[in-house]
Amino acid sequence: MNDGGAGPVDGLIDNTRPHSARIWNYLAGGKDYYPVDAAAAERVLSVFPGMRDMTLHSRAFIGRVVRHLAGEVGIRQFLDIGTGLPTQDNTHEVAQRVAPECRIVYVDNDPLVLAHAEALLTSDPAGSCAYLHADVREPEEILRQAEKTLDLSRPVGLMLMGILGLVPDADEARSIIARLLAALPPGSYLGLNDGATTDPAYVEAIRRHNANSGAVPYTPRDPEQITTFFDGLDLLEPGVVSCSHWRLEVTPFGLPDEVAVWGGLARKA
Repeated sequence: MNDGGAGPVDGLIDNTRPHSARIWNYLAGGKDYYPVDAAAAERVLSVFPGMRDMTLHSRAFIGRVVRHLAGEVGIRQFLDIGTGLPTQDNTHEVAQRVAPECRIVYVDNDPLVLAHAEALLTSDPAGSCAYLHADVREPEEILRQAEKTLDLSRPVGLMLMGILGLVPDADEARSIIARLLAALPPGSYLGLNDGATTDPAYVEAIRRHNANSGAVPYTPRDPEQITTFFDGLDLLEPGVVSCSHWRLEVTPFGLPDEVAVWGGLARKA
């Protein structure tokens, strides 16, 4: 895609403005981006070279959350909102390695993700995958469509990874979470991470990105504010922490450095 071809949704994709999903794909080492996305990512990297490591740690956090839910908890349904472009170890791949019968619904509003939805739908025959082209600000519509694949009377793993930073108003972000969780039964889980204000270089890089890129602005939040997204839920240990430290096996070399993306996992009682 980095050669400029838009694929099966020509006319829907704006390749003159960077998009967060494509910038993320570039930073994660993918191939599904346009020159404008690469340029935006490189400008961030010029101010904050740690952005690529942060992206990879965030991705690894998602994998650990899904493995915990599918393995230790026994969750068999996942609603992954803001999934981004397919990479290695997508939610359905991680979950269905543990339990092939897992059912996954992906949600994103980027037409390029829609173009690649087929790659997201390569489910194990024992399970199921679906893709919804929708916006995180439309929780009722997401739930209405997701119910065609998921049984919302049974526990669901709700994934909101790196998406709420695109909702600048924290009260609106909390409202989105509350409306989604209200439709899910007790025993469901919320896995969430977002960019944090813990690294001044990252904050400055995002400030410049928001001012100059033309992309949808991203809002880093302090860890205390990210923690409020789990209010009313039973937060699992170790709580809301840097994603590079969440349930990571300690090696003889110790833990990696903290990165400016924080998250956690919590259960709806």
